[in-house]
Amino acid sequence: MTQIFPITSKLEQHRDKFPGLANKTYFNFGGQGTMPRQAIEAIVNAYEYIQNKGPFTLEINDWIEKRVPLIRSAIASELGTAAETITLTENVTTGCNIALWGIDWQPGDGILMTDCEHPGIIATVKEISRRFGVEVSICPIMATLNDGDPVAVIRSHLKQNTRLVVLSHLLWNTGQVLPVAEIVRVCHNYDRSNKPVQVLVDAAQSVGSLPLNLSELEADFYAFTGHKWLCGPAGVGGLYVRPEALETIHPTFIGLRGIYKDEKGQPLGWKEDGRRFEVSTSAHPLYEGLQESLATHQQWGNSQQRYQQICQLSEYLWQGLSRIERINCLKNSPPEAGLVCFQVTGNISHKKLVKNLEKQGFMLRTLADPDCVRACVHYFTLPTEIDKLIAAIADLL
Repeated sequence: MTQIFPITSKLEQHRDKFPGLANKTYFNFGGQGTMPRQAIEAIVNAYEYIQNKGPFTLEINDWIEKRVPLIRSAIASELGTAAETITLTENVTTGCNIALWGIDWQPGDGILMTDCEHPGIIATVKEISRRFGVEVSICPIMATLNDGDPVAVIRSHLKQNTRLVVLSHLLWNTGQVLPVAEIVRVCHNYDRSNKPVQVLVDAAQSVGSLPLNLSELEADFYAFTGHKWLCGPAGVGGLYVRPEALETIHPTFIGLRGIYKDEKGQPLGWKEDGRRFEVSTSAHPLYEGLQESLATHQQWGNSQQRYQQICQLSEYLWQGLSRIERINCLKNSPPEAGLVCFQVTGNISHKKLVKNLEKQGFMLRTLADPDCVRACVHYFTLPTEIDKLIAAIADLL
């Protein structure tokens, strides 16, 4: 068995900061994380402050103007990039839409997408194809989970008309971590009449779980959310745009925060950084919540330390599940992140298994493609929680 970090008073005290961990055993961080108490309080306090002062006053507008740069900087610090590269959004899908609709598509252009993308992104790409006559190609990445080379697969599917590759860093349905840096290099170096193929990354599962340095990763667009592994509130996310890619897309959603104005308040032009893709009237108290969530994680350890513990815990779960005769883990080697996906053989369906587990206080979810169950472990998941989950599954089979 993999050696797990010991349960210390520091860990117990840290877990006490997450009220959502009480009275249940939570394995759904890939769907939505449990917010720390400080984040909940920060949101409530911010709403009360705004309402007490008046939601649209000079004082509150000044407060917002001073506070928004703080969350942008906090996100940038966590992701290893400059604040100017960050666009604040509501969620991953919004970030992906900004990049996808911002490209000046021409009939015959191509999008290459993996067969493991989220339905929301698939639907967006299909609509772009319908409206603009864009050719969509799908590359078989799911088959490389245990064997094969995802970089080679993507390379073999690039064509002269390919303008954009759409992929996820950490695949939500299998738990595979794609070598994005290598894929980006292949795409940027592809001989396409001196026009590199750009890369859009769906980072729904990677931000908050993988240690990241976006400046070094060099993906053109990296869309993420704060409500999953960062354990922030739903409704706050972001989009990283590589500085070299900023002028290659144009704003589709347009609002006050994205423009400069003259003395009469008329628009003069776009902001020179990621703010150009932002609109206005955001739920600013949620920014306070995400900032507290980031601070809470950093109190435990840096992103590399948190990731190492996630991997140890996910391997521990994977090993335990692999010993159950009627369980087949999708990966035949320990997961590289916190998603552990498995299938059950026999006369119990995945939906029934998850439903029965939830009745016992274990929170997991089912996935449709591939048909499986997904359990997510975070750095503060306890080995004893994993032991209880394994025992509960074994008893149900």
